[in-house]
Amino acid sequence: MDSHCHLDFASFDVDRQQVIENCAQLGIDKLVVPGTQASSWLGLLQLSQQYSAIKPALGLHPYFLQHFQPKDYALLTQWLSQFSDSVTAVGEIGLDHVIDISPEQQMEVFIQQLHIADDFNLPVILHHRHSHNDLIKTLKQQRFKWGGIVHAFSGSLYEANTYIELGFKLGVGGVITYPRARKTRDVVSQLPLSSLVLETDSPDMPPRGKQGLRNSPQNLILILDELSHLRQESTDEIIKQCRQNVLSTLKNIS
Repeated sequence: MDSHCHLDFASFDVDRQQVIENCAQLGIDKLVVPGTQASSWLGLLQLSQQYSAIKPALGLHPYFLQHFQPKDYALLTQWLSQFSDSVTAVGEIGLDHVIDISPEQQMEVFIQQLHIADDFNLPVILHHRHSHNDLIKTLKQQRFKWGGIVHAFSGSLYEANTYIELGFKLGVGGVITYPRARKTRDVVSQLPLSSLVLETDSPDMPPRGKQGLRNSPQNLILILDELSHLRQESTDEIIKQCRQNVLSTLKNIS
């Protein structure tokens, strides 16, 4: 199961069905696809109805806040109500301290989406870059209790354990296939397997050996193999536990 990929992006328009079929042959039968902006939500929901493997989340990604309008909150609430039996989480949401979007706007939109997730008893899928302290502080201040997944986790062992205490699983992706990512490789090797989920972030963040190419959920196998090597656990054991971790954290996945 790929717990984070953007199979709704235009880069998959030419071969989306083939990618899904190839994944199925590899045993990757479920693909969690987080939303990124209001204009893409309907298309994502339609894809999830067309392909049973696609499990949608809906959210406002900080990258795309230049397109944000206040009415997006009402639209998010509307879609969550209408598709309450299929939406897995509110996401991808979070804070990014690298992009040129004001921190104040990012924080306001993040908090509002935490409130919406709370209204629907939904977990969240978190985006971060140089923002773990602010994310953790805000989750505590807002007393958010539904947990979720920290996408592409790359923080410290202390930050990892703090998220785990807050009810979150940590996404492990292509970064661990690069030897230079020593800190992340070291942290994921120490954490309990019960706190990890596998992801690709396709079409971005390709694993080692796939640089410059469109990433695909099929590459989850490469991440799985590297995680097995780092942790000295069998791939079967990792698959089983990471799958259970997603099922116990997100909604409407079975």
